[in-house]
Amino acid sequence: MQRLQAFKFELMPNGEQQRAMRRFAGSCRFVYNKALAMQKENREAGNKFIGYVPMAANLPIWKRETGQEWLKDAPSQALQHALKDLEKAYKNSFAKRANFPRFKRKGSGDRFRYPEPKQINLDQDNSRIFLPKLGWLRYRNSREVLGEVRNATVSQSGGKWFVSIQTEREIEPPLPTATSAIGIDVGIARFATMSDENYIAPLNSFKQHQQRLARYQRRMSRKVKFSNNWKKAKANVQKIHTSIAHARKDFLHKATMTISQNHALVCIEDLQVRNMSRSSRGSNEQHGKRVKQKSGLNRAILDQGWGEFRRQLDYKVSWNGGILLAVPPHDTSRTCPCCGHVSKGNRQTQAKFLCVDCGYENHADVVGAINVLERGYRLLACGELAQSGRSMKQEPAEATQAVFV
Repeated sequence: MQRLQAFKFELMPNGEQQRAMRRFAGSCRFVYNKALAMQKENREAGNKFIGYVPMAANLPIWKRETGQEWLKDAPSQALQHALKDLEKAYKNSFAKRANFPRFKRKGSGDRFRYPEPKQINLDQDNSRIFLPKLGWLRYRNSREVLGEVRNATVSQSGGKWFVSIQTEREIEPPLPTATSAIGIDVGIARFATMSDENYIAPLNSFKQHQQRLARYQRRMSRKVKFSNNWKKAKANVQKIHTSIAHARKDFLHKATMTISQNHALVCIEDLQVRNMSRSSRGSNEQHGKRVKQKSGLNRAILDQGWGEFRRQLDYKVSWNGGILLAVPPHDTSRTCPCCGHVSKGNRQTQAKFLCVDCGYENHADVVGAINVLERGYRLLACGELAQSGRSMKQEPAEATQAVFV
């Protein structure tokens, strides 16, 4: 069995290497935006989509254009992969898996990739990695890199540079060490409620730093844009956002690891988080209703990280030899698990469930988790495993979970 896994480490570059990495990321961003502009012009003219191969043929021409000779300094394969990323973004847009591609801006998602493993040399003993046109870079070696190196992605976040090393290795098919099954109902008051009546309290990392973040954002708004003081204030705001994201990711990794190790069958709701957190502001012609309340609800939903929770559960349960099932979420907290009666009146409050037919009483989230597990059993018994929900497979090249596992 082949396993793709990514190991992410913080780099410790010198000043010259930092400047080079910023230039390389800027070159990839420039190529991406230039290709996207060309695709838009081509689309407006009514022509077909330009594939990767004809688009990549423009790279030597762009490098020779006056004022763009600096593109020659960047690794050629990194520029080619930027075009592959654009093609992938278009395909995801055509398949309705993502929005239409947008232009990239400086400081947001700065990254570039070395797709050729022969150009990458890893020295784990001395905690160094060799990357073309950067040389040897030291990194914070927090764990052993297992398997054969396939590619490396260099990215910038919160003023720090990281390298994500993707590897491939052969392993024995995993056998589950646990034998139990669990249903999970996610929420806001309780992050995850189990069918055995246990639950995980929410972290609410954004809510904990919301006032502090707003204070620093107000300070930033008073500065002259793009001045040195404005850049310092912006760095403080970015630091808080990075801290919030890291705390949330660490919380999710710990929760998903515990669940995947203790249960062989995990059933969750097939939630459409994007639709649930959509704004209700409306348009100029038709204004939305209860916009402020919906905005607070959207913020609370996104603060939980339900999508990332499911993504991590997907591959971690598989790595431990278990099965993850996503079941339809409708009426899970309104259906009585004792008599099967479905009614809006069964859920009298946000937390209390009382069946109006048989009198069964329990916490509403526990009832939802029990019904999720029951639907998972039915889904598994009917042989509908392949139709259990959207594919949430791990994205190997972008995987960063290895840092926290």
